[in-house]
Amino acid sequence: MNNMYFTEEHVLFRKSLQDFLKKEVMPHIETWEKTGNIDRFIWKKFGDMGFFGINYPEAYGGLNLDLFYTVIFLEELQKINSGGFAAAMWAHAYLAMTHLNAEGAEAIKQNYLVPSIAGEKIGCLCITEPFGGSDVAGMRTTAVKEGEHYIINGSKTFITNGVLSDYLVVAAKTNPELGNKGVSMFVIDRETAGISATKLDKLGWRASDTGEIAFDNVKVPAENLMGEEGKGFSYIMQHFALERLIMGVNAHARAEFALEYAQQYMSERHAFGKSIDKFQALRHTMADLYTEMEVCKAFNYSVAYRLDKGEYVVKEATMSKLKSTKMADEVIYQCLQFLGGYGYMEDYPMARLFRDSRLGPIGGGTSEILREIIAKIIIDKKEYKAATK
Repeated sequence: MNNMYFTEEHVLFRKSLQDFLKKEVMPHIETWEKTGNIDRFIWKKFGDMGFFGINYPEAYGGLNLDLFYTVIFLEELQKINSGGFAAAMWAHAYLAMTHLNAEGAEAIKQNYLVPSIAGEKIGCLCITEPFGGSDVAGMRTTAVKEGEHYIINGSKTFITNGVLSDYLVVAAKTNPELGNKGVSMFVIDRETAGISATKLDKLGWRASDTGEIAFDNVKVPAENLMGEEGKGFSYIMQHFALERLIMGVNAHARAEFALEYAQQYMSERHAFGKSIDKFQALRHTMADLYTEMEVCKAFNYSVAYRLDKGEYVVKEATMSKLKSTKMADEVIYQCLQFLGGYGYMEDYPMARLFRDSRLGPIGGGTSEILREIIAKIIIDKKEYKAATK
């Protein structure tokens, strides 16, 4: 435990969360992985425990805690070996709800944020489109103002909680001719006429429902606009820093889980008269992998500290995701190898870890896009600035 960042209260919170996950979540994971449908009761239990309100204001039912409680939440979710379940939880709490809290008017916070914190409503964030993954400015979904409503048309894809959520936080172009300056954010009830969703069949993250969503002349009240019209792109960019750090933290946590499991296995597996953790080739590989994981973890903690202090860490958070997700893939690949044939079996955790981890360098901005963002910052001296509501 790193006492530079974690207090005794943090340690107690981690133990409480571990106990909760072991008792309430882990007995159901295999079922949810098979069905791709997380039962509603667990959302309410997360809400009752305060896990969805960790860093949200007390006025809306939150706990208003520092970002390292969120780090603990993310790390422990990675260690139950269901990337899909973890994604469903953090996509609700830190993608959809982040926009509600940052840009939502008071009525929106009462109608959506409060029940979201309580686990009574589930949200999803709809940005990615079939024709433009990381190209947010190139989105084609439109929102045309007609009187006291906006009419939304278009489609989104790869949306976590995209099928079973109760509401959608949607980015759409209110002024397409303005490019990224014409994007606005809306919150929309699932049952609104004209919304349809199709569940996608994925390589990993099997427990989460990932959907493609179509909007066909969806009529949305003007008061469901979040923040100012035309500022959606800057809101999205601002929150990407948190999303990327989340995925960086997720990556170092699942790598740590894989290493701990592999180390335990290697201490029990014998070949040629001794446990395989005594073979130098494997020991030194393990040493290298642990080093890579610890370096990423230390960097991610430092970025979390700065973000918690209010710094705009878009460069560092982008680096966090780029480096940590690559590291996790390499660590888990090698940990599967440590297990030999058993690593390839579904009865052992490494096969699922291997599949789930592969989304890390893709979701939330591909590694290729992240490299270009970092290059613009360090080579072209481009400055990204925080949005104002």
